[in-house]
Amino acid sequence: MYALLLDGRYFVFILLLVALVISLSFHEFGHALVAKWHGDDTAERAGRLTVNPLAHIDPVGLLMVVLVGFGYAKPVPTDPRNFRSRTSDLWVAAAGPLMNLLLAVVTWNFYLWLRGLGWDNPGGEVFFALLAQINLLLMIFNLIPLGPLDGHYILPHFLPKHLAQRYRYFNARYGTGAFLVLIVLGLVGLPIFRYLAEFSFALLRWITWM
Repeated sequence: MYALLLDGRYFVFILLLVALVISLSFHEFGHALVAKWHGDDTAERAGRLTVNPLAHIDPVGLLMVVLVGFGYAKPVPTDPRNFRSRTSDLWVAAAGPLMNLLLAVVTWNFYLWLRGLGWDNPGGEVFFALLAQINLLLMIFNLIPLGPLDGHYILPHFLPKHLAQRYRYFNARYGTGAFLVLIVLGLVGLPIFRYLAEFSFALLRWITWM
């Protein structure tokens, strides 16, 4: 994102930043909402059951996005002891990526509907395209089953019990380190994030329904 500022593309930078803040806020809201549905009101009591970006955005995490292209929002607090079922952690973890998918589908097709009615706004097209791609990218990225990402809660539910136990052990011990290595490799030139971005762009045609 910082490269956009260096190139003088300030308008695109602002649109990208707004789209990112919206996407991260809805992602965290999804976790908080489904945790509430499954009996845990920890996030609600912490003021996180909202789409207000002020409740979710971490200033340092957002600054990292601007400077290095990778950052984070505040994790939604949960207390698994309040969950009503053994699969509650699965649904709470999946809620973030699913919320990103839902937001991408709704906003992208809303834009296509407006365009079909004759609405022609180049800035609007850029914004909705960025919003859809960012949400698809966040969905894909958070499904990676490493470290603190949502995927590490989801994967064990699809493994045999003995493999799930071993996976949880190794991820607890080495997952964060492996995740950081992945980030560093991406920053030094390995095109990991470019491939993820290209995949998210390819998914646009699968959610184009208008």
